[in-house]
Amino acid sequence: MTASPAPKSFLLSAELADYLVAHGTPPDAVQLALIEETAALGPIAGMQISPEQGAFLTILTRLLGARRAIEIGTFTGYSALCIARGLPADGRLVCCDVSDEWTAIGRGYWDKAGVADRIDLRIAPALDTLTALDAADTFDLAFIDADKPNYANYVEALVPHLQPNAVVLVDNVLWTGRVVDPSADDENTLAIKAFNDKLAADDRFDVVMLPISDGLTVARKR
Repeated sequence: MTASPAPKSFLLSAELADYLVAHGTPPDAVQLALIEETAALGPIAGMQISPEQGAFLTILTRLLGARRAIEIGTFTGYSALCIARGLPADGRLVCCDVSDEWTAIGRGYWDKAGVADRIDLRIAPALDTLTALDAADTFDLAFIDADKPNYANYVEALVPHLQPNAVVLVDNVLWTGRVVDPSADDENTLAIKAFNDKLAADDRFDVVMLPISDGLTVARKR
């Protein structure tokens, strides 16, 4: 079984994508099984993050020494699994999603990976979950991979809950290259372009955009 049926990055050939994954920490048996089950869902499986992005999430979580993390957009749970594995045993990850059906797939794999007790899954619109957070609820790491028109709203709702030096990761910021296509005027592309411009100019963050998968922005809270 291959780690990924096709590269998520439009910048990579299939051969380079395979080489890249093979020369990093590869997905283990639990992760591969989750990738395979998600792939069986059909085209919607494209919402799952790539294996190299998952490895990056785990490594970055560990490098930051993160203890409290939050994820907006969980889908079938691969990114949550990767972040949770980077947390200490007493760390916690709040997962925000609206789908019982998709997240139910992830729950079984979180159990198999031994990280289910680190994950607090909240089924509700993410902005509702963020609004309901207590002032004392703070995070060292946030990962946003959800509906594109709300990206800016998610960041604004997160800011009061971010520790100094906390990192916000935002997925799909290159949007298969459409962000530089002047003829692309669909809602998602326009939303991502506006968000990218806004975050790059936000003096509350240090920002770098990386060509990982479909583009990943790393924003450090000053």
